[in-house]
Amino acid sequence: MRIQDLPYSDPGVPDARSGPRLLWWLFRNQLRGQAAALAWGLLHFTSVAALPFCVGLAVQAVTDRSGGRLALAGGLLALCCAGNAVGDTFLHRAAVTNWITAAARVQQLLARRTATLGSALTRRVAAGEVVAVSTGDVEKIGWFVEAVSRFTAAAVAVLLVCVGLVVYQPALGVVVAVGLPVLALAVLPLLPPATRRADVQREKAGRATELAADTVAGLRVLRGIGGEELFLDRYRDASQQVRRAAVRSARMWSLIAAIQVLLPGLLLIAVVWHGVNLARDGRIDVGGLVTVYSSVMILTYPLRHFEEIAMAYASSRPSAKRAARVLALERATDTGGSRAAEVPTGDLRDPGTGLLAPSGLLTAVVCGDPDAAGRLADRLGGHSAQDGASALLGGVPLDELPLDSARTAVLVQDKDPVLLSGTLRELLDVPASGKVEAGEALAAAQCGDVLAALAQGSSGAEDPMDARVTERGRSLSGGQRQRLALARSLITDPEVLVLDEPTSAVDSHTEARIAEGVRGLRAGRTTVVFTSSPLLLERADRVVFLHGGRVAAAGTHREMLRAEPRYRAVVTRDAEAEATPSGDGAPASETRTPDGALAAGVPRPDAPYRLREIEETA
Repeated sequence: MRIQDLPYSDPGVPDARSGPRLLWWLFRNQLRGQAAALAWGLLHFTSVAALPFCVGLAVQAVTDRSGGRLALAGGLLALCCAGNAVGDTFLHRAAVTNWITAAARVQQLLARRTATLGSALTRRVAAGEVVAVSTGDVEKIGWFVEAVSRFTAAAVAVLLVCVGLVVYQPALGVVVAVGLPVLALAVLPLLPPATRRADVQREKAGRATELAADTVAGLRVLRGIGGEELFLDRYRDASQQVRRAAVRSARMWSLIAAIQVLLPGLLLIAVVWHGVNLARDGRIDVGGLVTVYSSVMILTYPLRHFEEIAMAYASSRPSAKRAARVLALERATDTGGSRAAEVPTGDLRDPGTGLLAPSGLLTAVVCGDPDAAGRLADRLGGHSAQDGASALLGGVPLDELPLDSARTAVLVQDKDPVLLSGTLRELLDVPASGKVEAGEALAAAQCGDVLAALAQGSSGAEDPMDARVTERGRSLSGGQRQRLALARSLITDPEVLVLDEPTSAVDSHTEARIAEGVRGLRAGRTTVVFTSSPLLLERADRVVFLHGGRVAAAGTHREMLRAEPRYRAVVTRDAEAEATPSGDGAPASETRTPDGALAAGVPRPDAPYRLREIEETA
């Protein structure tokens, strides 16, 4: 796999049972790249390891005044230097490729898992942890995957040098062959505590990242309640915990690095002392002593890879564990579905609550519990994160359809839609039927002032569609973000559109125009709106009231106001209205509905309407 060929057409199905299993799965899926890195690594390390033998041969040739052997030594040195240069260059290229492709594979898997889980992801995993896994953790995972091949090449080179020294100079070669494994294994007792400290550091760093992400996401709310200092103190404390954990981890790794310097030095002293005695007794020539000495010096380079692989594993293991935890998450239903891909039509029905949304009509759903409304809206889209009976569209269970087909048939816009950064044109570039133009959707969602605000904030954008939307639309008010999200949903023009409180942050005048726009644009298409706004309810073809998790009443808004006190209590925000007797008796008061018609038994609507008027602030 080459970097320019990314992304993968199929990243595969990861083994997410544990962090080590995920690392092993990644390694097995990059065998070709690992083999290339191993081959170039062997060329590089063996060329480096052969240099002492060439130097020893040259020194001995000078001592013996042999020009032929000196020329041979010079040729071998040139060959080793060329092999070193070529091997190092392509080893670096292969290692970086393995690193990036492994990280990209994990990122692609995380992106697909996020798209599959949808809103269920953040209910089961903190958003900050997802950010930490998809940024810093994938780099550490890629580091270990690519370091394995370099470590293997270094280990093979060390083994070859030990064998060569034993054959070339048995007296000194045995000392080196015994000493080098001791050097490589001496740090093993320190690795478990170092790994545990690295785990603690990663855990605390992940917690700090989650806290920072949550704080930034809720910054506007924090400012409104004066909670900035409280969360700042919490983040400061989390940062200090990360710093202390990092220092403790660094101390252990510095100890390991010191041992990696100390022990080779002691081995070098032993080799020199023993070699001098052997040379004094005439049991070894000068060239052999130089060869062994140089080999010990050179071997400190490949031995460094033993420390690196330990550090890479210690860093990547907790990262792989967190990535595996996210990748192991599954939806409550099979996203592949048991039916063939199709886009059914007809009435939308929820067996759990008894809700029926007739085909082609605008149905408003009133539910006193916002959380229950959100769960029902999620279930109506099919493949819900919650267990329960599947919603039916035209008698077809949506959970039995492939996820793509269910999403094409039913689009659910939750109460807190996300706006991605980019131009407005890019934001509205979504899969659509092509029957609804962007201008029509923006007009129906009453986005005129939004376009003006975006154009004013984007210098050089002559067309408002080229104006940039900041991350999550933070430069816009809550009502403006809602309207842009509504326009995006209208453009898709699905068979069924489910909107959860689409105008909760919009003033009443704009809300009334949005109700008319949505009704006109969605004429002949099935639309379900979860709301308690009288302005939207008045314009719905059918209103359904849910109480206790079941359909309690259905009809028009005016009929429900007269006949159902519990409905009246939810819509008017008047707890006493539930106790008001219904029927043909004298009305409690006489007032007018938004279109001027008289409605009996309804408290004066000015107060609840004004309660719904939320001033849009930038």
